[in-house]
Amino acid sequence: MAIKVVLGEEEALTREALAELLQLSGDVRVVAHTDRGDQVPGLVAEHQAELVVVDVRMLGMSGLDVAEQLSRERPGFPVVILSGALRPGYLQRALKSGVRGVLTKDTSIRELRHVIGDVHSGGSHFPPHLVAEMLAAGENPLTAREAQVLKAAEDGRPLNAIASQMHLSPGTVRNHIHSAIHKLKAENRIAAVHAATRAGWI
Repeated sequence: MAIKVVLGEEEALTREALAELLQLSGDVRVVAHTDRGDQVPGLVAEHQAELVVVDVRMLGMSGLDVAEQLSRERPGFPVVILSGALRPGYLQRALKSGVRGVLTKDTSIRELRHVIGDVHSGGSHFPPHLVAEMLAAGENPLTAREAQVLKAAEDGRPLNAIASQMHLSPGTVRNHIHSAIHKLKAENRIAAVHAATRAGWI
């Protein structure tokens, strides 16, 4: 019996190619695919999918956010994360969300099929080098709000604009940024954003 999979990938060409290639062996059936992360949980319910393969970066909701929502709504539901650039922070969030498989986009279709089958059967797959990097990086020192503020600051927008976007006072935004700079041992806001991005914490 083919494993029923919902596929989430932002780029149409990549998504459609993956959907076709995954089904060639007959072991996997892609019952739905989308470029929007916020549509994935609904598609899982609609098509009674058994597993999700989702990119980290998507429209509407990231793949990690999808995993967290599915973990709340369907504890133990198998999720495989794909990413062009895996970072220690991604793996930390993935593990906390119950994700059971993490792969880079340079993996082969054959390996992806193998991981889907293994995860569907109760197994897991995490690249050893990424586990080592995660352990070396340590826990994410940022609070959820600090991470949100840094994410909003990554394009260099002024404090007032960030405050307006997040419905916070400029003073509160400034305090969160200063706290993040201190925790990340960064020289300034830009350096803090870069450090958090490299680690996968934002």
